[in-house]
Amino acid sequence: MILVIYTYLGYAFVIFMLAKLFPYPSKKKLDYLNSHENQFPPLTLFITAYNEAEIISKKMSNCLDLEYPSDKLHILWVIDGSTDNSRSLLEQYPMVEIVSSPLRKGKTAAVNHGMKYVKTPIVIFSDANCLLNTDALKIIASQFGDPSVGCVSGEKRVAFSDNDAVSSKGEGAYWKYESLLKRLDFEFYSAVGAAGELFALRTELFATMEEDTLLDDFMLSMRIAQKGFRIAYTPDAFAVEYGSLNMEEEGKRKRRIAAGGWQSIGRLLPLLNVFKFGKLSFQYISHRVLRWSVTPFALFALFPLTAILGYWSSSLINVFNIIFVGQCLFYICAALGYLMRNSSKSSKLFYIPYYFLFMNINVIRGIYYLFNRSFIGGWEKSQRK
Repeated sequence: MILVIYTYLGYAFVIFMLAKLFPYPSKKKLDYLNSHENQFPPLTLFITAYNEAEIISKKMSNCLDLEYPSDKLHILWVIDGSTDNSRSLLEQYPMVEIVSSPLRKGKTAAVNHGMKYVKTPIVIFSDANCLLNTDALKIIASQFGDPSVGCVSGEKRVAFSDNDAVSSKGEGAYWKYESLLKRLDFEFYSAVGAAGELFALRTELFATMEEDTLLDDFMLSMRIAQKGFRIAYTPDAFAVEYGSLNMEEEGKRKRRIAAGGWQSIGRLLPLLNVFKFGKLSFQYISHRVLRWSVTPFALFALFPLTAILGYWSSSLINVFNIIFVGQCLFYICAALGYLMRNSSKSSKLFYIPYYFLFMNINVIRGIYYLFNRSFIGGWEKSQRK
Protein backbone atom coordinates (compact mmCIF):
# COMPACT_ATOMS: atom_id res chain seq x y z
CA MET A 1 0.00 0.00 0.00
CA ILE A 2 2.81 2.41 0.90
CA LEU A 3 4.51 1.63 -2.42
CA VAL A 4 1.34 2.40 -4.40
CA ILE A 5 0.67 5.65 -2.55
CA TYR A 6 4.29 6.80 -2.87
CA THR A 7 4.52 6.06 -6.60
CA TYR A 8 1.33 7.84 -7.64
CA LEU A 9 0.93 10.56 -5.01
CA GLY A 10 3.77 10.58 -2.49
CA TYR A 11 6.57 11.28 -4.95
CA ALA A 12 4.76 14.36 -6.27
CA PHE A 13 4.65 15.75 -2.72
CA VAL A 14 8.26 14.77 -1.96
CA ILE A 15 9.70 16.29 -5.14
CA PHE A 16 7.61 19.43 -4.60
CA MET A 17 9.14 19.90 -1.16
CA LEU A 18 12.66 19.09 -2.37
CA ALA A 19 12.33 21.53 -5.28
CA LYS A 20 11.25 24.30 -2.91
CA LEU A 21 13.74 23.58 -0.13
CA PHE A 22 16.78 22.48 -2.16
CA PRO A 23 16.46 23.89 -5.69
CA TYR A 24 19.31 23.40 -8.12
CA PRO A 25 21.36 26.63 -8.35
CA SER A 26 19.99 28.50 -11.35
CA LYS A 27 22.35 30.03 -13.86
CA LYS A 28 21.63 33.01 -16.05
CA LYS A 29 20.46 31.94 -19.48
CA LEU A 30 20.94 33.86 -22.68
CA ASP A 31 17.86 35.93 -23.50
CA TYR A 32 17.44 34.68 -27.05
CA LEU A 33 13.90 36.05 -27.29
CA ASN A 34 15.36 39.57 -27.35
CA SER A 35 18.80 38.87 -28.78
CA HIS A 36 20.29 39.96 -32.07
CA GLU A 37 20.13 37.28 -34.75
CA ASN A 38 23.89 36.75 -34.83
CA GLN A 39 23.76 35.52 -31.22
CA PHE A 40 21.62 32.51 -32.04
CA PRO A 41 23.42 29.16 -32.27
CA PRO A 42 23.00 27.12 -35.46
CA LEU A 43 20.63 24.21 -34.98
CA THR A 44 18.97 21.40 -36.89
CA LEU A 45 15.26 20.66 -36.69
CA PHE A 46 15.20 16.87 -37.08
CA ILE A 47 11.93 15.21 -38.17
CA THR A 48 11.50 11.48 -38.75
CA ALA A 49 8.59 10.19 -40.79
CA TYR A 50 6.98 7.06 -42.08
CA ASN A 51 4.05 7.56 -44.51
CA GLU A 52 3.21 11.07 -43.26
CA ALA A 53 2.24 12.58 -46.63
CA GLU A 54 -1.14 13.79 -45.40
CA ILE A 55 0.35 16.07 -42.76
CA ILE A 56 3.59 17.24 -44.42
CA SER A 57 2.05 20.46 -45.73
CA LYS A 58 0.73 21.43 -42.30
CA LYS A 59 3.97 20.47 -40.56
CA MET A 60 6.11 22.44 -43.01
CA SER A 61 3.85 25.47 -42.69
CA ASN A 62 4.42 25.29 -38.94
CA CYS A 63 8.19 24.91 -39.42
CA LEU A 64 8.35 28.00 -41.64
CA ASP A 65 6.37 30.01 -39.07
CA LEU A 66 8.91 29.33 -36.31
CA GLU A 67 10.79 32.43 -35.25
CA TYR A 68 14.45 31.61 -35.75
CA PRO A 69 17.06 33.12 -38.10
CA SER A 70 16.74 31.27 -41.40
CA ASP A 71 20.51 31.16 -41.87
CA LYS A 72 20.89 29.45 -38.48
CA LEU A 73 18.09 26.90 -38.94
CA HIS A 74 18.58 23.67 -40.85
CA ILE A 75 15.50 21.48 -41.45
CA LEU A 76 16.18 17.77 -41.89
CA TRP A 77 13.54 15.14 -42.70
CA VAL A 78 14.47 11.48 -42.42
CA ILE A 79 12.10 9.29 -44.44
CA ASP A 80 12.13 5.68 -43.29
CA GLY A 81 10.94 3.34 -46.05
CA SER A 82 7.77 5.31 -46.80
CA THR A 83 5.51 3.97 -49.53
CA ASP A 84 3.58 7.21 -50.06
CA ASN A 85 4.68 10.41 -51.82
CA SER A 86 6.34 11.98 -48.77
CA ARG A 87 9.62 12.61 -50.55
CA SER A 88 8.09 14.30 -53.59
CA LEU A 89 6.06 16.58 -51.32
CA LEU A 90 9.13 17.58 -49.33
CA GLU A 91 11.11 18.25 -52.51
CA GLN A 92 8.82 21.27 -53.02
CA TYR A 93 10.63 22.96 -50.12
CA PRO A 94 14.16 23.96 -51.22
CA MET A 95 15.27 24.71 -47.64
CA VAL A 96 14.68 21.09 -46.55
CA GLU A 97 17.35 18.39 -46.60
CA ILE A 98 15.84 14.95 -47.18
CA VAL A 99 17.46 11.72 -46.08
CA SER A 100 15.62 8.57 -47.05
CA SER A 101 15.97 4.83 -46.79
CA PRO A 102 14.27 2.41 -49.21
CA LEU A 103 13.80 -0.10 -46.38
CA ARG A 104 11.59 0.38 -43.36
CA LYS A 105 13.91 -0.15 -40.41
CA GLY A 106 12.11 1.74 -37.64
CA LYS A 107 12.36 5.11 -35.96
CA THR A 108 15.50 4.40 -33.96
CA ALA A 109 17.36 3.28 -37.08
CA ALA A 110 16.12 6.43 -38.83
CA VAL A 111 17.48 8.61 -36.01
CA ASN A 112 20.85 6.81 -36.08
CA HIS A 113 21.04 7.23 -39.85
CA GLY A 114 19.90 10.86 -39.90
CA MET A 115 22.31 12.01 -37.19
CA LYS A 116 25.20 11.38 -39.60
CA TYR A 117 23.96 14.42 -41.55
CA VAL A 118 23.67 16.80 -38.60
CA LYS A 119 26.46 19.39 -38.64
CA THR A 120 25.09 21.94 -36.13
CA PRO A 121 26.03 21.97 -32.40
CA ILE A 122 22.38 21.58 -31.35
CA VAL A 123 19.73 19.24 -32.78
CA ILE A 124 16.03 19.53 -31.99
CA PHE A 125 13.82 16.49 -32.56
CA SER A 126 10.13 16.81 -33.36
CA ASP A 127 7.48 14.35 -34.46
CA ALA A 128 5.85 14.91 -37.82
CA ASN A 129 2.32 14.86 -36.41
CA CYS A 130 2.69 17.71 -33.89
CA LEU A 131 2.90 21.49 -34.16
CA LEU A 132 5.31 23.74 -32.23
CA ASN A 133 4.69 27.16 -30.75
CA THR A 134 6.35 30.06 -32.55
CA ASP A 135 9.12 30.73 -30.00
CA ALA A 136 9.87 27.06 -29.25
CA LEU A 137 13.29 26.94 -30.90
CA LYS A 138 14.50 30.16 -29.27
CA ILE A 139 13.34 29.04 -25.83
CA ILE A 140 15.00 25.64 -26.16
CA ALA A 141 18.25 27.15 -27.46
CA SER A 142 18.41 29.47 -24.44
CA GLN A 143 18.55 26.48 -22.06
CA PHE A 144 21.89 25.44 -23.53
CA GLY A 145 23.40 28.62 -22.12
CA ASP A 146 23.79 26.53 -18.95
CA PRO A 147 26.81 24.23 -19.49
CA SER A 148 25.35 21.64 -17.10
CA VAL A 149 22.46 21.06 -19.52
CA GLY A 150 23.03 18.43 -22.18
CA CYS A 151 19.42 17.82 -23.21
CA VAL A 152 16.25 19.94 -23.21
CA SER A 153 12.70 18.63 -23.14
CA GLY A 154 9.81 20.72 -24.30
CA GLU A 155 6.26 20.15 -23.12
CA LYS A 156 3.80 17.82 -24.77
CA ARG A 157 0.25 19.14 -24.95
CA VAL A 158 -2.71 17.08 -26.06
CA ALA A 159 -5.39 18.96 -27.96
CA PHE A 160 -8.94 17.96 -27.13
CA SER A 161 -12.38 19.52 -26.91
CA ASP A 162 -15.45 18.88 -24.78
CA ASN A 163 -16.78 16.70 -27.60
CA ASP A 164 -13.82 14.32 -27.53
CA ALA A 165 -13.94 10.89 -25.90
CA VAL A 166 -11.81 9.45 -23.09
CA SER A 167 -8.82 8.62 -25.33
CA SER A 168 -8.06 12.34 -25.71
CA LYS A 169 -9.29 13.65 -22.37
CA GLY A 170 -7.56 10.94 -20.36
CA GLU A 171 -4.27 11.45 -22.15
CA GLY A 172 -4.59 15.21 -21.71
CA ALA A 173 -5.15 14.86 -17.95
CA TYR A 174 -2.21 12.46 -17.64
CA TRP A 175 0.17 14.82 -19.44
CA LYS A 176 -0.80 17.75 -17.24
CA TYR A 177 0.23 15.70 -14.20
CA GLU A 178 3.36 14.42 -15.94
CA SER A 179 4.35 17.96 -16.94
CA LEU A 180 4.06 19.10 -13.32
CA LEU A 181 6.41 16.31 -12.20
CA LYS A 182 8.90 17.14 -14.94
CA ARG A 183 8.97 20.79 -13.93
CA LEU A 184 9.57 19.89 -10.28
CA ASP A 185 12.19 17.29 -11.22
CA PHE A 186 14.15 19.91 -13.15
CA GLU A 187 13.86 22.48 -10.38
CA PHE A 188 15.37 19.98 -7.96
CA TYR A 189 18.01 18.58 -10.34
CA SER A 190 17.06 17.06 -13.69
CA ALA A 191 14.00 16.01 -15.64
CA VAL A 192 13.78 12.22 -15.99
CA GLY A 193 13.57 11.67 -19.72
CA ALA A 194 12.44 13.82 -22.63
CA ALA A 195 9.21 13.90 -24.64
CA GLY A 196 9.76 12.69 -28.21
CA GLU A 197 7.36 15.29 -29.59
CA LEU A 198 9.91 18.03 -28.82
CA PHE A 199 13.36 17.66 -27.31
CA ALA A 200 16.91 18.75 -28.06
CA LEU A 201 20.47 17.77 -27.27
CA ARG A 202 24.02 18.84 -27.82
CA THR A 203 24.99 17.00 -31.01
CA GLU A 204 28.35 15.95 -29.60
CA LEU A 205 26.56 13.98 -26.86
CA PHE A 206 24.58 11.79 -29.26
CA ALA A 207 25.38 8.09 -29.06
CA THR A 208 24.15 5.53 -31.59
CA MET A 209 21.31 3.45 -30.14
CA GLU A 210 20.43 -0.22 -30.51
CA GLU A 211 18.04 -0.42 -33.47
CA ASP A 212 15.40 -2.32 -31.50
CA THR A 213 15.10 0.56 -28.99
CA LEU A 214 11.43 1.33 -28.39
CA LEU A 215 11.72 4.63 -26.49
CA ASP A 216 14.45 6.41 -28.43
CA ASP A 217 13.70 9.78 -26.82
CA PHE A 218 13.93 8.37 -23.30
CA MET A 219 17.08 6.35 -23.95
CA LEU A 220 18.84 9.23 -25.70
CA SER A 221 18.07 11.71 -22.93
CA MET A 222 18.80 9.38 -20.01
CA ARG A 223 22.12 8.26 -21.44
CA ILE A 224 23.10 11.92 -21.64
CA ALA A 225 22.04 12.32 -17.99
CA GLN A 226 24.11 9.23 -17.19
CA LYS A 227 27.14 11.12 -18.49
CA GLY A 228 26.61 13.77 -15.83
CA PHE A 229 24.54 16.33 -17.75
CA ARG A 230 21.13 17.59 -16.70
CA ILE A 231 17.90 17.32 -18.72
CA ALA A 232 16.24 20.72 -18.72
CA TYR A 233 12.48 21.05 -18.90
CA THR A 234 10.89 24.10 -20.45
CA PRO A 235 7.07 24.21 -20.61
CA ASP A 236 7.16 27.46 -22.60
CA ALA A 237 8.36 25.47 -25.60
CA PHE A 238 5.63 23.00 -26.45
CA ALA A 239 4.36 20.60 -29.08
CA VAL A 240 0.65 20.11 -29.64
CA GLU A 241 -0.85 16.93 -31.01
CA TYR A 242 -4.25 15.31 -30.99
CA GLY A 243 -5.08 12.34 -28.79
CA SER A 244 -5.62 8.82 -30.10
CA LEU A 245 -8.67 8.12 -32.21
CA ASN A 246 -10.13 5.77 -29.59
CA MET A 247 -9.10 3.67 -26.60
CA GLU A 248 -8.15 0.71 -28.80
CA GLU A 249 -5.60 2.88 -30.61
CA GLU A 250 -4.48 4.38 -27.30
CA GLY A 251 -3.97 0.87 -25.98
CA LYS A 252 -1.52 0.10 -28.81
CA ARG A 253 0.47 3.19 -27.89
CA LYS A 254 0.46 2.48 -24.16
CA ARG A 255 1.60 -1.12 -24.62
CA ARG A 256 4.49 0.00 -26.78
CA ILE A 257 5.51 2.68 -24.27
CA ALA A 258 5.22 0.18 -21.41
CA ALA A 259 7.36 -2.34 -23.29
CA GLY A 260 9.88 0.42 -23.90
CA GLY A 261 9.85 1.16 -20.18
CA TRP A 262 10.68 -2.44 -19.31
CA GLN A 263 13.38 -2.44 -21.98
CA SER A 264 14.85 0.84 -20.71
CA ILE A 265 15.11 -0.42 -17.14
CA GLY A 266 17.22 -3.33 -18.35
CA ARG A 267 19.48 -1.10 -20.43
CA LEU A 268 19.91 1.59 -17.79
CA LEU A 269 20.77 -0.68 -14.87
CA PRO A 270 23.74 1.48 -13.73
CA LEU A 271 21.31 4.34 -13.01
CA LEU A 272 19.83 2.28 -10.17
CA ASN A 273 23.04 2.86 -8.22
CA VAL A 274 22.07 5.65 -5.82
CA PHE A 275 25.59 5.78 -4.40
CA LYS A 276 27.01 6.72 -7.82
CA PHE A 277 24.24 8.83 -9.35
CA GLY A 278 22.64 10.27 -6.20
CA LYS A 279 19.80 12.66 -7.03
CA LEU A 280 19.34 11.31 -10.55
CA SER A 281 18.95 7.72 -9.32
CA PHE A 282 16.43 8.79 -6.69
CA GLN A 283 14.37 10.65 -9.31
CA TYR A 284 14.68 7.90 -11.91
CA ILE A 285 13.59 5.14 -9.53
CA SER A 286 10.75 7.16 -8.02
CA HIS A 287 9.40 8.70 -11.23
CA ARG A 288 9.99 5.91 -13.74
CA VAL A 289 11.20 2.56 -12.47
CA LEU A 290 8.51 1.99 -9.85
CA ARG A 291 5.77 3.11 -12.22
CA TRP A 292 7.06 0.87 -15.00
CA SER A 293 7.73 -2.25 -12.94
CA VAL A 294 6.53 -3.37 -9.50
CA THR A 295 3.89 -0.78 -8.58
CA PRO A 296 1.22 -1.84 -11.12
CA PHE A 297 1.39 -5.38 -9.72
CA ALA A 298 1.18 -4.00 -6.18
CA LEU A 299 -1.80 -1.86 -7.18
CA PHE A 300 -3.89 -4.81 -8.36
CA ALA A 301 -2.72 -7.03 -5.47
CA LEU A 302 -3.88 -4.41 -2.98
CA PHE A 303 -7.58 -5.08 -3.63
CA PRO A 304 -7.71 -8.79 -2.63
CA LEU A 305 -5.11 -8.23 0.09
CA THR A 306 -7.12 -5.57 1.91
CA ALA A 307 -10.28 -7.67 1.47
CA ILE A 308 -8.63 -10.65 3.19
CA LEU A 309 -7.04 -8.59 5.97
CA GLY A 310 -10.27 -6.71 6.56
CA TYR A 311 -12.24 -9.96 6.75
CA TRP A 312 -9.88 -11.44 9.33
CA SER A 313 -9.76 -8.28 11.42
CA SER A 314 -11.53 -8.38 14.78
CA SER A 315 -13.16 -4.99 14.17
CA LEU A 316 -15.67 -4.16 11.46
CA ILE A 317 -14.33 -0.62 11.13
CA ASN A 318 -10.58 -0.82 10.55
CA VAL A 319 -8.02 0.62 8.18
CA PHE A 320 -8.13 -2.41 5.85
CA ASN A 321 -11.90 -2.23 5.41
CA ILE A 322 -11.75 1.53 4.84
CA ILE A 323 -9.11 1.09 2.15
CA PHE A 324 -11.07 -1.78 0.61
CA VAL A 325 -14.28 0.26 0.44
CA GLY A 326 -12.34 3.16 -1.07
CA GLN A 327 -10.99 0.84 -3.75
CA CYS A 328 -14.48 -0.49 -4.45
CA LEU A 329 -15.71 3.05 -5.10
CA PHE A 330 -12.68 3.78 -7.27
CA TYR A 331 -13.20 0.62 -9.35
CA ILE A 332 -16.92 1.39 -9.74
CA CYS A 333 -16.05 4.85 -11.08
CA ALA A 334 -13.50 3.26 -13.43
CA ALA A 335 -16.10 0.74 -14.64
CA LEU A 336 -18.48 3.58 -15.43
CA GLY A 337 -15.64 5.34 -17.22
CA TYR A 338 -15.07 2.20 -19.27
CA LEU A 339 -18.74 2.02 -20.26
CA MET A 340 -18.61 5.68 -21.30
CA ARG A 341 -15.18 5.47 -22.95
CA ASN A 342 -16.50 6.45 -26.38
CA SER A 343 -18.79 9.17 -25.07
CA SER A 344 -17.98 12.87 -24.90
CA LYS A 345 -20.23 13.17 -21.83
CA SER A 346 -18.02 11.18 -19.47
CA SER A 347 -17.07 13.10 -16.32
CA LYS A 348 -13.56 13.38 -14.83
CA LEU A 349 -14.95 11.44 -11.88
CA PHE A 350 -15.21 8.43 -14.20
CA TYR A 351 -12.67 8.78 -17.00
CA ILE A 352 -9.67 9.60 -14.79
CA PRO A 353 -10.01 6.40 -12.67
CA TYR A 354 -10.61 4.40 -15.86
CA TYR A 355 -7.61 5.89 -17.66
CA PHE A 356 -5.43 5.34 -14.59
CA LEU A 357 -6.29 1.62 -14.44
CA PHE A 358 -6.04 1.40 -18.23
CA MET A 359 -2.44 2.66 -18.09
CA ASN A 360 -1.45 0.23 -15.34
CA ILE A 361 -3.01 -2.75 -17.10
CA ASN A 362 -1.02 -1.86 -20.19
CA VAL A 363 2.22 -1.72 -18.20
CA ILE A 364 1.68 -5.40 -17.42
CA ARG A 365 0.62 -6.16 -20.99
CA GLY A 366 3.78 -4.41 -22.16
CA ILE A 367 5.80 -7.41 -20.98
CA TYR A 368 4.09 -9.62 -23.55
CA TYR A 369 4.53 -6.92 -26.22
CA LEU A 370 8.25 -6.66 -25.52
CA PHE A 371 8.91 -10.35 -26.13
CA ASN A 372 6.43 -10.88 -28.98
CA ARG A 373 7.14 -8.07 -31.42
CA SER A 374 6.92 -9.12 -35.05
CA PHE A 375 8.80 -6.04 -36.28
CA ILE A 376 11.79 -5.12 -34.12
CA GLY A 377 12.07 -1.36 -33.68
CA GLY A 378 9.37 -0.73 -36.27
CA TRP A 379 6.90 2.09 -36.54
CA GLU A 380 3.57 1.06 -35.07
CA LYS A 381 1.53 4.20 -35.51
CA SER A 382 -1.66 4.57 -33.52
CA GLN A 383 -4.31 6.56 -35.31
CA ARG A 384 -4.77 10.11 -34.10
CA LYS A 385 -7.78 12.34 -34.35
